[in-house]
Amino acid sequence: MPREAKRVKRERAVEICHRMGKLYPHVESALNFTTPFTMVICVLLSAQTTDVAVNKVTPELFDRWPDAEAMAQADPAEIAEVIRSIGFYRTKSVHCVEASQMIVSEFGGQVPRTMKELTKLPGVGRKTANIVLNKAFGIVDGIAVDTHVFRLATRWKLTNKPTPLQAEQDLLDLIPHDLWGPVNEQWIHFGRDVCTAQRPKCDGCPLVDICPSAFKAEGNPKAKARRRKSAGGR
Repeated sequence: MPREAKRVKRERAVEICHRMGKLYPHVESALNFTTPFTMVICVLLSAQTTDVAVNKVTPELFDRWPDAEAMAQADPAEIAEVIRSIGFYRTKSVHCVEASQMIVSEFGGQVPRTMKELTKLPGVGRKTANIVLNKAFGIVDGIAVDTHVFRLATRWKLTNKPTPLQAEQDLLDLIPHDLWGPVNEQWIHFGRDVCTAQRPKCDGCPLVDICPSAFKAEGNPKAKARRRKSAGGR
């Protein structure tokens, strides 16, 4: 099979973004946060855990330690007790304290506003930093590639890279900068609502006509029609 031209991939990526914008024009973060600091902690806690689970533990967490100064002085064991219902809670409790301490000691108690500085914080990688910059400061420096975004980008054949970090670079190359901002939230919603991990709902999918993977879905009428057309049938 011939290699697909980058131009074709770019056209598909742009069209996907436009359709996502129509499907989810006012999408918001599912995480409950009020300040850049609480945003950092929420996203840090959300790794390999659902947003719903995080939202259940953060009211008590932020009631007891509402800012970096307070959390920097916390005992990780006490934080662990509050967040023990989420995955990797012990490690995350340590990261909460260490990140808070660095925010206080190196950034004057204010969450930094650059990718380089944010990724210095314990427990904060590029994905987390992208989300914080975007949601807390309105700064678009990349695309946060989580499990949903990585799965969709792969299914849509916008990348064949083995890791989310590498996949992000492909997406940044294909998608114009002015479309980066809402990609993470819109694709997450689409990945939960339609293109799920185990049973993607290809029938009726608004992207079925441009999705390379949809044609493999058995019983998809549009996919079958496209296959017949490409084979010269009626």
